[in-house]
Amino acid sequence: MAKTLYLETFGCQMNVLDSELVLGQLRGQGYVATDDRDTADVVIFNTCSVREHAEQKVWSRLGQLRDRKAADPNFVLGVIGCMAEREGAEIFKRNPHIDILCGPAELDKLPGMVQNAVTTAGGRNVISDRRHVALMGNSVRRSSTLQVARDDLEMLDLSRAVSPGDDLSQAYVRITRGCNKFCTYCVVPHTRGPEVHRPPQNIIDEVRKLVDAGAKEVTLLGQTINHYAFDHSDGRRTTFADLLYAVHEATPDLPRLRFVTSFPRDFSDEALDAMRDCERICRYLHAPAQHGNNRLLKLMNRGYSIEQYREFVDRARERMPDIAIVSDFIVGFPTETDEEFEQCCDIVRYAKFKQSFIFKYSPRPGTVAIDRFEDDIPEDVKRARNNRLLAVQGEVIAENNAALVGQTIEVMVEGESKLVSRRAKATGVELGAGFGGTARSSGPEETVDTQLVGRTRGDQIVVFDGDLSLKGGLVNVAIDRASQMTLFGRRVAEAAVV
Repeated sequence: MAKTLYLETFGCQMNVLDSELVLGQLRGQGYVATDDRDTADVVIFNTCSVREHAEQKVWSRLGQLRDRKAADPNFVLGVIGCMAEREGAEIFKRNPHIDILCGPAELDKLPGMVQNAVTTAGGRNVISDRRHVALMGNSVRRSSTLQVARDDLEMLDLSRAVSPGDDLSQAYVRITRGCNKFCTYCVVPHTRGPEVHRPPQNIIDEVRKLVDAGAKEVTLLGQTINHYAFDHSDGRRTTFADLLYAVHEATPDLPRLRFVTSFPRDFSDEALDAMRDCERICRYLHAPAQHGNNRLLKLMNRGYSIEQYREFVDRARERMPDIAIVSDFIVGFPTETDEEFEQCCDIVRYAKFKQSFIFKYSPRPGTVAIDRFEDDIPEDVKRARNNRLLAVQGEVIAENNAALVGQTIEVMVEGESKLVSRRAKATGVELGAGFGGTARSSGPEETVDTQLVGRTRGDQIVVFDGDLSLKGGLVNVAIDRASQMTLFGRRVAEAAVV
């Protein structure tokens, strides 16, 4: 009987992609994915260290499985990802029932580690005898020393498996690994290593594979994606702008191409021109400002001033007035004053961000900030500033959404909305689960629309009535009204104008 695997992912899109690749490799070894953690033969947590809250969830999950491991020595438990790399052997000290520890730069080794753990599980009495560890800190940081095209980790990306039944309407493709920025609050350069850029042809081939398998939207991934630059053996260099043009031209059947995350200081005019010129590249930029005050930006080692960030926003909007720009912010960074915090509110209003991911500062072990700066902002002040910035961003979102009322917008359908359609409620009809709006009552079979949810090219959420068979497709929706977070409309046949 095939062994079952439960894989839970925490953190960013890069971790989501890593989990997809790992799952594909393990499926190739005969493992079957399951949503039931309590009965799975193998449980793996793909972890994140960027925020303390994400780590606390993992510690809790591991504690919950301690008794199961004691009762069933054949059960295999693994921790992979950034937390595994950052914590290292400390995880074993706190949770000696763990079998596998694997950092993000060594994930190509994971299938063999799982197989070895399964083979030895239950066969020995000493837990440490069957531990399997692969971390950058324990080996040469090959991602910085070997050509990516010859790296086994590159093969993990290229060999991604596409299985029948996989939902590939939205897919991720990595173009860079690691980060060179060393922002004082961030652990990513320590857990994922230095920047390494994949060969452009490998990226194009992978995108083509996904499009052939049905992908309607592909998101290119990188910690600082616009740093992409691949130097060929003949002296040529493929820049990020070159790559955008190449992927767009090579995949004419791909309706939408996105990318995240961008570093604002280094975003070139050429890359902005590529976004403007290529009609299927979404006009969406995730370019974290992190703060609105120059002194705090310097303490964070961001490498730019708020004036330079504003200039970047201006360059983007000059070319694409309808572009959606998304930011990240850290509030309550050490020594932040009320006046300096208010400058975060100012840049949110100026840039008219489509959305901001706002976090209270929390010291992260292994970062420069935890050693250099005292965490001197009280928790209640952090919370108040967090709520204040959320409120300002909410006002901006409401204004942005209100401006879209009356327009017809292309929407990619993600599935059924959490809200059941008013029409279905009014008729008292219970929608059949998974049957695209087909509803059954005590009388003859009746078909009704349900509420669907989808996203625009600018990543705005749109809710409208439609049939579930539209899931994964592109439709045009006339926007009739807007709330602070959601657009509401009706499907129309006219060509999209946004």
